[in-house]
Amino acid sequence: MSRTFSSLVRTVSISVLLAPLAAPTAGLAQVAQPAAPVQQVQQSAPQPLDPTVQTSSDYRIRQGDEVALTVFGEPTLTPTQPLRVLQGGTIAVPLAGNVSIGGLTTSAASDAVAQKLRKYLRDPKVTVAVVAIAPIEALVLGNVKTPGKYVLPPPTRLTDVIAAAGGLGLTDGSYPDARLEYPDGTVATVSLQKLLRDGDVSVNSFVTSGETVYVPSPNLIQVEVIGAVDKPGDLLIREGDDVAMAIARAGTATQQQADLNHITVTRNGPNGEKIVSNVDLYKVLKDGDTSHDVVMQKGDVVYVPQSPKREPLAGSIIYSLTNLLHI
Repeated sequence: MSRTFSSLVRTVSISVLLAPLAAPTAGLAQVAQPAAPVQQVQQSAPQPLDPTVQTSSDYRIRQGDEVALTVFGEPTLTPTQPLRVLQGGTIAVPLAGNVSIGGLTTSAASDAVAQKLRKYLRDPKVTVAVVAIAPIEALVLGNVKTPGKYVLPPPTRLTDVIAAAGGLGLTDGSYPDARLEYPDGTVATVSLQKLLRDGDVSVNSFVTSGETVYVPSPNLIQVEVIGAVDKPGDLLIREGDDVAMAIARAGTATQQQADLNHITVTRNGPNGEKIVSNVDLYKVLKDGDTSHDVVMQKGDVVYVPQSPKREPLAGSIIYSLTNLLHI
């Protein structure tokens, strides 16, 4: 990909994000199509490395990547085709069998394969090189038009994932700081005011697979969360936040044994009638499909029942959302 083309892509992405402020042109409207939901692109092939974008020495190999394995002086042990990193982070190495390299740098992966081969070779010389990177999966929440999980080709930047989610929602005044949670649990913030209003592309960070991007709304609404949560009662959330974010703010410590499969949301209808919605939040968090979640409205009441068994995955994601919100 040439630098000129890369600049054009960034320009289009930033233009899409500014859509709430100015109506897009017909041409731009055709370009700014949201990325396909994760369910439709699970089989996406890894993307060959762009010659202008080299993986750094600290790049961590992950599931779906393709690597070239070379065992010097042993052509029968050197595969002629790249090896796909399987679920669990392993590759199938001739003679050595399955070797775990997920989460390792290429240097550490080379050492891991060499260690396995020492059972059969005196002093194996091995190199592992990444030749294709798996698509980037990112969860986008908060004040965007279509929150959800998106899969995009690498390299992917913050503007790309926000554009994939349809761009920012309505914003009153300055743009907020986006909050980014990385797969290792660390959280960072990026000024969307600098990025989108001032055009400071130096803060347009790369997005890693498994990252969560949260864009706060400028407006607050009051809802009530009751049941198996740490802080039951009234609380303030951002307009556009869903059930997951409301429960994250209320907190679900392990001892609460929250049943996230059977959450109910009760709200007042236009004629004063009670409208009850059921949310399987565990499925929403597991699949990353926020279309089955409920966007909160002022005055909603969320009930979280207790369960004898807490789902560890849902608990860890709720903890991640709580961490992301800096509660």
